[in-house]
Amino acid sequence: MIKINTDKAPKPVGPYSQAMLAGGLIFISGQLGIDPMTGDLKRGIEEQTKQAMTNISHILAEAGSSISGIIKITAYLKDMNDFPLFNSIYSEFMGEHSPARACVGVASLPRNALIEIEAIALA
Repeated sequence: MIKINTDKAPKPVGPYSQAMLAGGLIFISGQLGIDPMTGDLKRGIEEQTKQAMTNISHILAEAGSSISGIIKITAYLKDMNDFPLFNSIYSEFMGEHSPARACVGVASLPRNALIEIEAIALA
């Protein structure tokens, strides 16, 4: 197993790595909409989704992969009413690529975030 970390994504908010490479797969820890330069959580579901997806893109690049290598996404939404807005931003990042995905409504997230996104990708 190889730890994957990049300064282009925020430092983890707990005792874990940004991602792990194992068996030809990249397991990306849940990403919040945190700006890696400031450490600030973006405002609103659209900005948080954009930042979380950007963070995932940077982690994938560090591991030698890209968005097109994603095979599974799990998104955790604090408010399922944000589902349409999340889908809109998500679609901008994914384009025609449509990996398996789950979207789960949750009561709360770290730092009171509105969304957290984790991914599994091919190395």
